Amino acid sequence: MKPKVYLETSVISYLIGRISRDSVTASNQRQTRAWWEESRSKFDLRVSQLVLLEIGGGDLAMARQRLALAQEIPRLDFTREGLPLSQRILRETGLPKKAGRDALHIALAALYEMDLLLTWNCRHIANALLIPKITSIIESRGLRSPLICTPPQLRGY
Repeated sequence: MKPKVYLETSVISYLIGRISRDSVTASNQRQTRAWWEESRSKFDLRVSQLVLLEIGGGDLAMARQRLALAQEIPRLDFTREGLPLSQRILRETGLPKKAGRDALHIALAALYEMDLLLTWNCRHIANALLIPKITSIIESRGLRSPLICTPPQLRGY
């Protein structure tokens, strides 16, 4: 059985977006595209309604491309349990309220029993100082926390 991967918005944005002038962002985009080409078939990919909402914003032409890519990926619906869990993640990790959607991505990945949450959001999601707190919160609810990582961490799997 393939590991189940929740694709967070930043991964899809890096797949479709123009290569950035910023060298770090450009490197991340290239690594994401390499993972997509080399490794995505080894995983059972999922996106949520929240991801679709987020990738539908911004430049219309780019949004269409992001949505077209995401249409090929099975979708996870919102759940009633998602909001309370995301609010608890916000409250107990000390994340700012503006990170509400980030916490909801984490909650949905846990509630849908994803093995991995793939993201480039290293401030509010793939943050080494936050991950133990996030894991503890999720496990205290009797759920299994997804492993949170970036695309290069899954290359060559």
